[in-house]
Amino acid sequence: MTTTSPAPEAALDDATLAGRARDGDVRAYEQLVLRYQGPMFRLAARMLADRAEAEDVTQEVFLKAWRTITHLNDDAAFAGWLYRMTTNRCLNVLRARRVPADVDPDTTASTRTDTRPEHATEVSSQMAALTDALQQLTPEQRACWLLREVHGRSYDEIAEIVGANSTAVRGRIARARAQLAEVMKPWR
Repeated sequence: MTTTSPAPEAALDDATLAGRARDGDVRAYEQLVLRYQGPMFRLAARMLADRAEAEDVTQEVFLKAWRTITHLNDDAAFAGWLYRMTTNRCLNVLRARRVPADVDPDTTASTRTDTRPEHATEVSSQMAALTDALQQLTPEQRACWLLREVHGRSYDEIAEIVGANSTAVRGRIARARAQLAEVMKPWR
C-alpha cells in the first residue's frame, strides 16, 4: 500500500505561492487554486444563486488571475485580490441578468443521506428562505454581507474588495443584517 504525501507547495503561505506563480511556477498556482476554489465558488454561488453561473465565474476568475498575476504588486494580498475579482465578476453578472435565478446551489449539490428526513427538510427550507432573503438584498449589500459573515473578511478588506470606504461597508452590512433578521424571523 502506498500513501501519497501532500505536495511540498501545500505548506507554503499565499505570498510565497503567489510570487512563484508570478514567475511561472504552475504547481504553485495549482496550490493556490486548490486553496481558494472552494471559498470563491461558495461566494459566487451565494451571490448568484445559480450553480452553473457560479462555476463559470469561478473558472473565469482563476483563468484571469493566472493571466494577470504579474500585475499583483503585493504577493501577500493574493486572497483579497481574488475575492475582489470574484465579487466584481458576480456583480457584473447580476447587473447583466434580466431574470433572477431560482436555483439553490446548496439543495442541488447535497448528497447527504445520513440526516433525518424531517430535519433535512427543515434545514433545506431555512436555507431556501435565506437564499431568497439574500436575493432581496442589493448586490452590493449581498457581497458585503457574504464577505463578512460567510468568508470572515475584515471591514477594511471588504472595503478594498468592493471599492468603497469602510463606513459604507459597515452601513451596507448593517442594512443587510436588519433586512435578513426581519425576513428570517419566522425561523427563530
